[in-house]
Amino acid sequence: VQLQASGGGLVQPGGSLRLSCAASGFTLSYYAISWFRQAPGKEREGVSCISSRDGNTDYADSVKGRFTISRDNAKNTVYLQMTDLKPEDTAVYYCATDRSECYSDYDVEEHESWGQGTQVTVSS
Repeated sequence: VQLQASGGGLVQPGGSLRLSCAASGFTLSYYAISWFRQAPGKEREGVSCISSRDGNTDYADSVKGRFTISRDNAKNTVYLQMTDLKPEDTAVYYCATDRSECYSDYDVEEHESWGQGTQVTVSS
């Protein structure tokens, strides 16, 4: 089970990015997927989750209305569309499989397989 996160980069405040979480060696549609982020000197925090069964989604309060999580099962990929980016969104973003189907409130212990992370920097 391998996940690969990509799509990060440098963007100005108010800009947009789309992160991708691609799976290899397994069918991503069978798993709930969460996005986390970790800024320097801060703890890893959950950002968004999408369930496998019915496509239900969840968002941290800090990103509601700005981020959208989705999945493309044909491409075996989950996306995180980020808009109206703010400097406080700067972090390394990770995707991970979620055993709890998005019910664990981003408990790290419920997340088994992790991607390697992609850097998002929001700066003018």
